[in-house]
This record gives sequence, structure tokens and C-alpha cells, in this order.
Amino acid sequence: MTENIWNYPASAGHTPNADLTGYKVEATDGSIGKVDKHSNDVGSQYIVVDTGVWIFGKEVLLPAGTITGIDAEAKTIQVARTKDEIKSAPEFDKEKHLGDAGYHEQLGTYYGTPGASGAPGTHGTPGTPGTGPTTPGRPMI
Repeated sequence: MTENIWNYPASAGHTPNADLTGYKVEATDGSIGKVDKHSNDVGSQYIVVDTGVWIFGKEVLLPAGTITGIDAEAKTIQVARTKDEIKSAPEFDKEKHLGDAGYHEQLGTYYGTPGASGAPGTHGTPGTPGTGPTTPGRPMI
């Protein structure tokens, strides 16, 4: 069974109904910000990260499937993506994109299904179900 990018992986250490607001978020190559909002809705789980000044104060939405670890004691979340991958993701606008199925599909294609292309942090392999040939920084429209 393939894991859904919109659900927390069993190995991530997520506790149902845990409040992740304020947790520090770490990409594979450094800190990217803090959790501003999150969703625990099954099949639509994500975190919204306030990047501060890192990418000009923007917020980014990360599907829960990108999370590799949650440390409740240290209040940190590790994600299996680099800062550049996150910075190049389709733009997030909370007024337009929260609950937008088309945007979720676009992000799901961009981030791909963990492990579907053979390595975490890749954008998927064309022809692999649940992934697509999206070029970083150039989202499919």
C-alpha cells in the first residue's frame, strides 16, 4: 500500500490531535521556520510554515507525508525536503488555497509520494502513480 502524501507517516511520531503550532521546522539542510497552522483531518493533513525572513516572510504549506519526525519535547518537526525544494514549491496563499482540492493536487504532484521515485526528496518519476514530471519552480497549471 502506498502512503498518502496528505497523511502523517506512521513513523513520524505524530500524536492525533496534538497542537503543532509554534513548532520549529527543520528541512534536511536547515531551519525553515515555525508552524503557523496545521490540519489533523485524515486525508488532508498538513502544516503551514511561517518562513519569517527566510523567503521574504512567506508561508508554505507542506503535506504531512513530507514529515519524517516530530519531537514533542523539543517542539521540532523534521521534513524530508531541502530548503530549495520548499522554496520552489507552488506559491501558497491562505486566502485562496486552504481547502482548495486543485491546489492540494498540485502540491501532491510537486512533492510526490514519499519513496515512489526511489528516494525521499525527489519530485517523482513520470509514469509513477501519484507523482508527476513537475520541474522544480515550474508548477503544472
